[in-house]
Amino acid sequence: MNENVPVANTGPIRLSTDKPIGIAILAMGGQGGGVLADWIVGLAEAEGWMAQTTSVPGVAQRTGATIYYLELLPARDGLKPIFALMPTPGDVDIVLAAELMEAGRSVLRGLVTPDRTTLIASTHRSFAVGEKEKPGDGIGNPTVVVDATDFAAKRTIAFDMETLALKNGSVISASMFGALAASGALPFSKQAFEAMIHAGGKGIEPSLRAFNAAFERATGKLNDKVSATPHKHYDTLPETAGHPALDRIVHRIRAEFPAEAQPLLYAGAKKLTDFQDPAYGDEYLTRIAALHALDRRNGGAEKGFAFTVQAAKYVAVAMAYDDVIRVADLKVRASRFERVRKEVGAKADQIVYMTEYMHPRMEEVCGTLPKRLGLWIESRPSLFARLDRMVNKGRRVKTGTLLWFLSLYAVSALRRTRRETLRHSREADHREAWLSAASGLLASNYDLAVEVLNNRRLVKGYSDTHARGLSKFDRVMSALPALKARDDGAAWMKRLRQAGLLDEDGIALDGALKTVATL
Repeated sequence: MNENVPVANTGPIRLSTDKPIGIAILAMGGQGGGVLADWIVGLAEAEGWMAQTTSVPGVAQRTGATIYYLELLPARDGLKPIFALMPTPGDVDIVLAAELMEAGRSVLRGLVTPDRTTLIASTHRSFAVGEKEKPGDGIGNPTVVVDATDFAAKRTIAFDMETLALKNGSVISASMFGALAASGALPFSKQAFEAMIHAGGKGIEPSLRAFNAAFERATGKLNDKVSATPHKHYDTLPETAGHPALDRIVHRIRAEFPAEAQPLLYAGAKKLTDFQDPAYGDEYLTRIAALHALDRRNGGAEKGFAFTVQAAKYVAVAMAYDDVIRVADLKVRASRFERVRKEVGAKADQIVYMTEYMHPRMEEVCGTLPKRLGLWIESRPSLFARLDRMVNKGRRVKTGTLLWFLSLYAVSALRRTRRETLRHSREADHREAWLSAASGLLASNYDLAVEVLNNRRLVKGYSDTHARGLSKFDRVMSALPALKARDDGAAWMKRLRQAGLLDEDGIALDGALKTVATL
């Protein structure tokens, strides 16, 4: 994504006061949209202007952000102007969007116009519910938004204001205020903007740091790249992992596997060591070694060992399944508490409580029990139903309290016995059946074998989400007998998987399966 921070104006900034200066702020909860609006109103009034602000609440990320609309006009002969309560398309001078897609929505609503509007937008993303709920990749295309804003606005100032604010210990409203000051779209001095932050009385120093950093960034004086830190990934195998167990794994990967698969194998083994223990990471490598030997015998070298590479990725995913033990383990980690404290901006002397919503089902409870006991309970429907009525209730759990922390910590400690649980047994059986189906295709249809490995992408999550994923996986795999002998079988398997990722209920997948049935 190209960040757009023009230093020179593309045309004169509208400073005429014949009509009010209209400002629209689009911000979600927690982004300080109301604070930003109050700062602008206070700034205008301190400079002898009349100002008014109204707001139209959105429903968080479901239907968009809250829109704060402000109008500013110099006082004239003591007469109070009548300001509008809502922004009118074509009449907005400044739009401040606290997130990239909100900038896109402002364009769609007609608030941004090429003859008038200065658009100030943060390029970071806060994913909407509609993006998160997709089983596959439902993330909107940011390039389309960037291109649209460049075309729609008279002038655009866009960079990652969220990360810049966090870097300076503040919130995005402060960095947006700095970008607004730098834009010159309001006829007020930088000192007047800073005075408003001082007048706020809270968080003055971090707010000023974020304000000044954004001001310098918008005027081209700060070349600091503040884009969000990407998820760590491995392009090459490290020389050393810094831990004896992982160092042994690195040595084994380098000695036994092709270069194409080594980075994924390291990431997978590291994940599984964290999930269970180093022996589990070795178990993973042993299983991949057997698949790689089969791949090599069936001409995998000519295909860049695609089968081994995809097995390295998805076998690790299958072995690191989400269960009650894993969920509890992640919730009591010190790193998680520290991350949350940093996200909410808590100070060292402040106490932060997290309230988790948990809704266990008896299926998860049985899965955590030893295999024989879990099967014994499941084979008695009346007992299972009675127990389910006891546990199948929504609970709000404060992990910062001693009782609930110790309870979750005790559950996380069950990882030592995970290999004996009913859930682990079922995951292992399902995994081996899947790998057997893929391996059996290598000699006759290599590309289809690779696509069968990729089908594991359908299985993810926990509880109901996991059950839906398994159902889709089984439905996609049900088409395998019809596709085995087809030259385009791999392409059709890929289409089925993509259809399964389109919607939660699998409606698109049903249609794709009907099409395959007519081939």
